Amino acid sequence: MSDTNTARVAVVQTAAIPFDLDATVEHVCSMTVDAAKQGAQLVLFPEAYVGGYPRGLAFGTAVGGRSEAGRRTWERYWATSIKVPGPEVDRMREAAAGAGVYLCVGVVERDSTYSGGTLFCTLLYIGADGSLLGKHRKLKPTAAERLIWGEGDGSTLTVIETPFGKVGGLICWENYMPLARMAMYGKGVEIYLAPTADSRERWLSTLQHIALEGRCFVLGCNQYVRRDMYPADLETKSDLEDWPETLSRGGSAIYSPLGECLAGPLWDQEGMLIADLDMSAVPRSKFDFDVTGHYARPDVFRLDIDESPKPPVG
Repeated sequence: MSDTNTARVAVVQTAAIPFDLDATVEHVCSMTVDAAKQGAQLVLFPEAYVGGYPRGLAFGTAVGGRSEAGRRTWERYWATSIKVPGPEVDRMREAAAGAGVYLCVGVVERDSTYSGGTLFCTLLYIGADGSLLGKHRKLKPTAAERLIWGEGDGSTLTVIETPFGKVGGLICWENYMPLARMAMYGKGVEIYLAPTADSRERWLSTLQHIALEGRCFVLGCNQYVRRDMYPADLETKSDLEDWPETLSRGGSAIYSPLGECLAGPLWDQEGMLIADLDMSAVPRSKFDFDVTGHYARPDVFRLDIDESPKPPVG
């Protein structure tokens, strides 16, 4: 634990800007500055915000078939992904350094090591000095997400050290994976990030459960998305016709290590949640429950984690 007892955090529930990479990065930079003006030391953006979460799109795919229009839509989506590191990351690094905040932002990452054809749902960790501290690639895309994103490996189960505590987390339904959560708890995470695309009210119970289970602060962060935010010239926009006008209500929230809701949930609008985290609450909360300490049974249960990279070509 750091000697710094309080951390002010900002959760940015921002509106989507689908298929417009430059505007999205600019919005991240401007909202980071706004959060810093409110005293935030750590700023969190939603899952796949930069590059986009293409909610409702089928990319012309059915079992046993693909369409050319779907391939063209995929190409357009691929073109809004980013390389890490890369120019868009540099812009966000400069914004974090200028604001003096830790910036954590969900991006769609284009694989720059091999073919460049695979995308990953990634959470970037940028330091208050503008350094790229690490990233986490989503281990298991959910349902139709597997059509557009590859799987990360154990090498990016990232936790970063900050002056106010250890920061790490998982993306969306990775948080339903008990062993993945346990891996994060084992790294001593104190501020647990849970960027998501899940806007169901029941998702809040997951955030609260993680806070209670891990005895950590939990920051849940989602986008606010409407159908009319998609570009009018999107070739497969008809995919959205049977979806409601509001595609994602948001539902961002912040929870304490004892499960108290400190801010939010925020519904049906763009906005920013600010909370002051009393970091001394983390050790206090472990008095009666410590999932990787006195409440563990290593004589009965063991978790082995393979954090080695798994490149497809050696």
